[in-house]
Amino acid sequence: MSALIKTGMILAAGRGIRMRELTDFLPKPLITVAGEPILTRIVHKMHAHGIQKIVINTCYKGELIKKALKAFDFIQYSDERHALETGGGVKNALPLLGNDPFFVSNADPIWIDKTTSVFSQLEAAWNPETTDILLALIPLKQAFGDVPDGNYFIEKGLPRRQRPGEKNIPYMFMGVQIIHPRVFQTSPDGVFSLRELYDVAEKQGRLRHIVYDGDWYHVGTPESLIETNEALTK
Repeated sequence: MSALIKTGMILAAGRGIRMRELTDFLPKPLITVAGEPILTRIVHKMHAHGIQKIVINTCYKGELIKKALKAFDFIQYSDERHALETGGGVKNALPLLGNDPFFVSNADPIWIDKTTSVFSQLEAAWNPETTDILLALIPLKQAFGDVPDGNYFIEKGLPRRQRPGEKNIPYMFMGVQIIHPRVFQTSPDGVFSLRELYDVAEKQGRLRHIVYDGDWYHVGTPESLIETNEALTK
């Protein structure tokens, strides 16, 4: 496949504290699920879509990530002395990512496509004239493992992040998106979350979404690791 968006980033700098002793000697993205590290699964999915350059940010035990992925010559690394969170991590990697829109994926979800890939679905919906950030949302009924509470409503065809006190939120962000680098022009420096940029884009009417039609697994705890292993090896 020839992708229109040629660059992707995977956020792999965190340790994954809730995995407890499993990450004492191994960064969370290298934890194996159903015979394959989570990070390698995402790399393969990106590359199969046609993404030609993948940037991975590293901090906690980053040397192990580089060793595990040394066979992939299309990967570049953005090293962080101290973890910069999601927004800071992407901003720090902008010199490698370039001036065109790029995919960003968290390093801890596993998703199973039912039709086309999530990258194809995002790319088909991407319109840089109207959109700065395009999020892949998933209905909670299609989410398994260590599932956070929902965080988005869809109102008048647009995503709206939950407000304090709201309950029964039907959708959650699945950790995959397209971002235009122009959103970082007025962003803070240092440590910050991409959520801050989502909120800015939402207020400006430039946050969009797709509803992903596959299944999604979040491996955030040892218990969810067991559950996901069992689900994917049936």
